[in-house]
Amino acid sequence: MEFTIWDVLIDFSIISGLLLMGVLLRAKIVFIQRTFMPASIIAGILGLILGPYALDILPFTELIGSYPGLLIAFVFAALPFSTGKFKVKEVIGKVGGLWSYSQTIMLLFYGLGLLFALVFLAPFFSDLHNGFGLLLAAGFVGGHSTAAAVGDAFAQQGFEEATSIAMTSATVGALTAISIGLVLIKRAAAKGQANYIQDFKQLPHGLRSGLLPDSEWDSMGEGKVSSIVIDPLIYHVMFIVIATGIGYYLSVLGEELMPNVAIPAFSLAFIVALLIRLAIEAFGADKYLDKEIFSKISGGATDYLVAFGIASINLTVVAQNMVPFIILMIFGIVLAYSFYRFLSGYYFQENWFEKGIFTFGWITGAVAMAIALIRVADPRQESETLDDFGLAYVPIAPVEIALITFGPLFIASGQHWLFVVITLLITIAILLFSYSQGWIKKSRT
Repeated sequence: MEFTIWDVLIDFSIISGLLLMGVLLRAKIVFIQRTFMPASIIAGILGLILGPYALDILPFTELIGSYPGLLIAFVFAALPFSTGKFKVKEVIGKVGGLWSYSQTIMLLFYGLGLLFALVFLAPFFSDLHNGFGLLLAAGFVGGHSTAAAVGDAFAQQGFEEATSIAMTSATVGALTAISIGLVLIKRAAAKGQANYIQDFKQLPHGLRSGLLPDSEWDSMGEGKVSSIVIDPLIYHVMFIVIATGIGYYLSVLGEELMPNVAIPAFSLAFIVALLIRLAIEAFGADKYLDKEIFSKISGGATDYLVAFGIASINLTVVAQNMVPFIILMIFGIVLAYSFYRFLSGYYFQENWFEKGIFTFGWITGAVAMAIALIRVADPRQESETLDDFGLAYVPIAPVEIALITFGPLFIASGQHWLFVVITLLITIAILLFSYSQGWIKKSRT
């Protein structure tokens, strides 16, 4: 069957219908509300069950597995435009401890995850790819967006099963974040360790159902260009599409010039977008950009990315790697819980539980799950954990992008052990620096 542009419409119309179904199910079914699953994950699960790799009821086209690679480039191209300006002194002075805590566990997931797979899994599973352990961090820390990025990078190297495994890892991570996270919140409340906890039944209806009351409605952003010239939404989308297109072109050009080195399009799209933003700021025209609109565009692309990513999971591939995959997931859950349980009290003297549970949610189920947990533990955001993390994440983001970009490249060139050594050495350096700055205390809270 010849491909037509209508094939893309068919896939997006189906996944849009599933997203709508996810919104309705979240709004009406209490059990689903208690899971705090966003509509994108619900849609993805429905698409997986009804899609080509399970019941094969929905008429998805063969392109279904291609969309995550495109959407992740789109999401990364939006990042430089949706990030506010910051001062280095402000980051270090206010959230140095939270930065150190979050950066350390991220690096440990990448370094120890790969080390665990190389030492404890590879000897017993001879067909295991050297980058298998990297899929733990790709799914847990970065969520479905990073899973798509790393999976796509590995697929370019011939490890085609990576995307399905990484997407499954991200789904397991999201479910882990909510299920274990809610248990930890209830336990902390019972022990008096939580400062702002409320029972689930007392949470605002809008938080549980996803449908906000009139009093909580807010604007998506400010239109700063006249619609007579161009629609403000399209004006913002335009910059992201340009950066994504150039990034893809540079990726293809790079493959032609250096056949043995595959630089992902999403990384180049991010760099191009950053250069565009810097150029706009140099001309003093950045006041005509609204970071909230960029953030909403990125969030919308992420919703489609998650839904397509889960729906396109090849269950046969996952089943073939089931035993090492389960062992790797258990290791990741134990690592995340241990870090939260034993180190949170040493890092944070105030609101240690709130900051610890937020990071637990982030390190297992990405930022969306972290936000869901902190809204349960601190509904009024009195701990300012979310604001602090937003500031702390500014210096974390470049490190994460570097790990996502260069991790697969290290492994493709046979330097997997060097990648482990580098990540662990950086982790040790951060810990020593943090202790010297007094961010790590000698006794627990």
